[in-house]
Amino acid sequence: MTNVTKLRAKPAVPELARPVHSVPADDLVAAGKRLRDTVPRASQGEWKRPKDRRDPLEILQASDEGRQIDLLPIRYGRMLQSPFTFYRGSAAVMAADLAGTPATGVHVQACGDCHLLNFGGFATPERSINFDINDFDETLPAPWEWDLKRLVASFVLAARSNGLSEAAGRDAAQAAAGSYRERLREVAEMSPLEAWYTKIGPEELFSLTDDPQIRKRVQRRIEAAKDEHSADIDFPKLAEMVGGQVQIKDQPPLIFHPEFARAEGFREAVDKAFAGYRDTLSDDRKALLDRYRLVDVAMKVVGIGSVGRYCSIGLLMSSSNQPLFLQFKEAVPSVLEPHVGKSGYGHAGQRVVQGQRLMQSSSDIFLGWTTGLRGNDLYVRQLRDAKIKPLVETFDRKMLVLFAKACGWALARAHGRASHPWLIAGYLGRSEAFDEAMATFAVAYADQTERDHALLKAAVAAGRIKVHLEEDR
Repeated sequence: MTNVTKLRAKPAVPELARPVHSVPADDLVAAGKRLRDTVPRASQGEWKRPKDRRDPLEILQASDEGRQIDLLPIRYGRMLQSPFTFYRGSAAVMAADLAGTPATGVHVQACGDCHLLNFGGFATPERSINFDINDFDETLPAPWEWDLKRLVASFVLAARSNGLSEAAGRDAAQAAAGSYRERLREVAEMSPLEAWYTKIGPEELFSLTDDPQIRKRVQRRIEAAKDEHSADIDFPKLAEMVGGQVQIKDQPPLIFHPEFARAEGFREAVDKAFAGYRDTLSDDRKALLDRYRLVDVAMKVVGIGSVGRYCSIGLLMSSSNQPLFLQFKEAVPSVLEPHVGKSGYGHAGQRVVQGQRLMQSSSDIFLGWTTGLRGNDLYVRQLRDAKIKPLVETFDRKMLVLFAKACGWALARAHGRASHPWLIAGYLGRSEAFDEAMATFAVAYADQTERDHALLKAAVAAGRIKVHLEEDR
């Protein structure tokens, strides 16, 4: 395998004696080009299973530590559905694999779990709709290549899951990489303030296509999200009146009040954790939060990789009985930490929140963190706020490529807004050499994921891993 830059070794560009922010852009571009000497762009397309590769199921089961045991069959049942769902739940497996792939040694604030379903639209505090990354559970400073490789491979797996051609998946992967390369250069050419404030709104999305049908399709999704006030929409689905008191509706096994909620002192412990969360908010957000009171808390099973981790929803009501739902989600060390070192934040919830604020163009006004009843780290956000989830299962080839371009753009914006993108831009260059390498990697790693998924199927068939198959999610 091509020479791999050691992640904890010397700086990627040791000849830059001055701090990078004081180095002229031309010098950074030249330094980025020199990185190709040690890590050729074509080498980024390499994936070959190492002889000493750790068993992926062993990695997954190691990550089960601390999870709620009775929910693990749901986790593995969701991963069993397809190679794509397996991929979504196996960020730890890919992190271990990526640690052995070629890397320039240039780090950014990385998402850490950068697959295509962790992108979408959401309402900003100004009530406009932005397109961005929306999951930061694994965020950590790490090689920029890792996010991009996880993203491009997800497009090949999504294409296969949709029954599209192999060429469609490869084209989408290459489109994502090409968009990242081109948009990162655009971000590099901006002033730091411009880069910080840049966003991807509806007009920016429409600029990616001239197809009137696709534009109409996207516009309908945006307008529907704008018209929805998420707490009002969720309230009749998630809440009910019991004995004259409003509370969260039990919908086992996915929403339920745990046994320990009946224990003496539970409410006092909840109030203490809530007060700790409030302390992490700015004074203006505290004033807004104080217009609500917390009336109930229940467990909620979410996602794939998060199943079994503590996750609860809190129902808050205003004095005039308007609802607000908050999500309290457990944060544990990032799957990237074994490979790039521990987070600089001692509280994993704070790591998630600060990473999100660095990467997102506009973050949830209620974003904060606290310590849970059992001493576990939590971060807090609104349960939903006019979120637009991509209906990837309905995408044809044209829509998949369009979405790939949008995701590549969002990732470039996130990597570039708080870093020095000229160094990476110099490495990437203007040709399609890197894009083609990413497409090659995407196909090869999608093949690896299919083999890993087959191992899970065999383990389930042999009875070594128990699963719960849900009829409708």
